[in-house]
Amino acid sequence: MLLKHFFTGKIAHSSYILAGKEACAVIDPRRDVDLYVSEARSLGVTITHILETHLHADFISGHMDLAKKTGAKIYAPKSARCSFDHVAVAEGDTIRLEDMSLKVLETPGHTPEHVSYVVTDLSRGETPVGAFVGDVLFVGDVGRPDLFPGIATELAGKLYHSLHDKLLALPDFCEVYPAHGAGSLCGRSMGAKWLTTIGYERRFNAALQIRDKDEFVRSLTSNMPPAPDHFSRCSDINRRGPALLAELPAMEELRPEAFRERIKPGKTVVLDARGFAAFGGMHIPGAWHLDLNGNFPTFAGWVLPTDRDILLVAEGYEEAVEALIWARRVGMDRITGCLTGGMPSWAADGLPTDSVPLMSTGELHDRICAGAPMVIVDVRGRGEFKNSHIPGAVNIPAPDLRTRHAELDPETLTAVICSTGNRSSLATSILRQHGFRKLVNVAGGMTGYSAAGHAAQCTVCENPHGSRYFASAA
Repeated sequence: MLLKHFFTGKIAHSSYILAGKEACAVIDPRRDVDLYVSEARSLGVTITHILETHLHADFISGHMDLAKKTGAKIYAPKSARCSFDHVAVAEGDTIRLEDMSLKVLETPGHTPEHVSYVVTDLSRGETPVGAFVGDVLFVGDVGRPDLFPGIATELAGKLYHSLHDKLLALPDFCEVYPAHGAGSLCGRSMGAKWLTTIGYERRFNAALQIRDKDEFVRSLTSNMPPAPDHFSRCSDINRRGPALLAELPAMEELRPEAFRERIKPGKTVVLDARGFAAFGGMHIPGAWHLDLNGNFPTFAGWVLPTDRDILLVAEGYEEAVEALIWARRVGMDRITGCLTGGMPSWAADGLPTDSVPLMSTGELHDRICAGAPMVIVDVRGRGEFKNSHIPGAVNIPAPDLRTRHAELDPETLTAVICSTGNRSSLATSILRQHGFRKLVNVAGGMTGYSAAGHAAQCTVCENPHGSRYFASAA
């Protein structure tokens, strides 16, 4: 038995190869699957099984592409009612892979159809050695049940039984292989490790310390972080079977004039993937801004319109390709072109530009102390804002500005702040689209403002990989 772990940053996704001497299984693959094919080739094994623990909400799975490339069978939960060709599995089913046995446990709670695969290496004994648990159990956390608002309480109750009656019945030394780690929104307080054990979680997982079922349900159905828009879309796409990457339209390289001609109000959007300083200095009017170096895929799936073609602006072609890959990982499949030469070529052709001034944290503090008329809009999440913020600031999370912009006055100077400058730049791009001209983006955000001694350090920012379970539930 050989286990290989693959981690996809930004969406904090873990996938795995479980290999024997000649064959292997891929568990919860990401959409671009060449890395699994390459790894199997280097190991000298054939990919024969593709195992899905559930219908993933935060990314598009690679089961269709991998099956097309390898001929491997796809195994998915029977209750998911998937539309593509697959082997449907349910409680008690067993999958054999050479000397390994994978027993199926139905573990609903994060999603209604969730299953886990418990691995026994029969060459060593009859005792389970590991479990692919998808998004039911994480390092230091459990899966969130609130992605289905109408049945969140019901799912939380099922999650309690999936954990206490099934997974915690496994031996303490049994390893746990989750599908996500710190940084994912599929939970609330995941640790940064990718591997754990049943015994470790039994002892240290804060959610598992809540033994009363009613209290457990309450804790997981209140004060949860917001669920991005694409979570429900991705689940449905994964159920139907995603389009093969090879069948998606190619991204054309467009010179400035051709790029400008492609911009059609109501039919296309311009997405600028450069850093917030570059966007603030000069960008195409009406463009959305998502920094490729930030949490680009999550916010791309969260805020961008899905009914329009997308035109990319990046620092260069390689960055545009990287943005394309990340966008497709969250189901944004309508990127049709990128700007050749970036903004320098656009400006050199004399085409119109817009800008958003940057304000330092020091200047912001001086203006606050001087009583200068302005509104401070903090676009971080509710928990971050509650942890530490500037007195008098208005808290509207960046994605919510798509609908809540009307709560602000476009004629008042608005200073937009987040933790660093990335989300606030996204926020300024949204507000610009709604007629706000008196905008500044606070460079460095609350991280810089706190570092200068003007506010208490936000513990969420200070320790991004630490547990926030009880803090967020407070």
